[in-house]
Amino acid sequence: MSPIETLMRKAPVIPVLVIEDVAHAAPIAEALVKGGLPVLEVTLRTASALEVIREMKQVPGAIVGAGTVLNEFALEDALEAGSEFIVSPGLTESLAKAAIASGTAFLPGTATSSDIMRGLDLGLDRFKFFPAEANGGIPALKAIAAPFGMVKFCPTGGITAATAPDWLALDAVLCCGGSWLVQKGAPDVAAIEAAARAASAFGQ
Repeated sequence: MSPIETLMRKAPVIPVLVIEDVAHAAPIAEALVKGGLPVLEVTLRTASALEVIREMKQVPGAIVGAGTVLNEFALEDALEAGSEFIVSPGLTESLAKAAIASGTAFLPGTATSSDIMRGLDLGLDRFKFFPAEANGGIPALKAIAAPFGMVKFCPTGGITAATAPDWLALDAVLCCGGSWLVQKGAPDVAAIEAAARAASAFGQ
């Protein structure tokens, strides 16, 4: 099993996190891990993201990666911060080759058959389907995945606690990304843990 598939099978939902305040990093990570979601994607959308990754990596049981990685420079920064996996919203040859060369688990974004074929040419067969709902939702992914029996996905974007089980029921889906687990502002750790526990049960 590839490193990225191992991560995708750890839990049914990967929390997608946009965190502004480094002080919130550890409490959020602790609540998510306690709730049964150990694989945490910290998006590189804030000035504090790299420091958030460093802080979350100190939490026992947390497997922390970087999302919104757009190029080789961001990849290098994410790896230096200790990212254990890399997620990108799209798939470029230059980023893919750099990620593969680094040996890090890599989940590139795809939205079309051409994206998937380009990834297969590079030796990749595990992808993010993004943005999932805006790209046509479950019917679109079922249609796109049909010719690619060897490919598995982590749909992300617009998925909610209500719709995640429907996505996870698809044969082509190993897990899904979710931003609903953590609200903006000071973290309500009890609510985050409860949301994580509910999400972790989707795979049972």
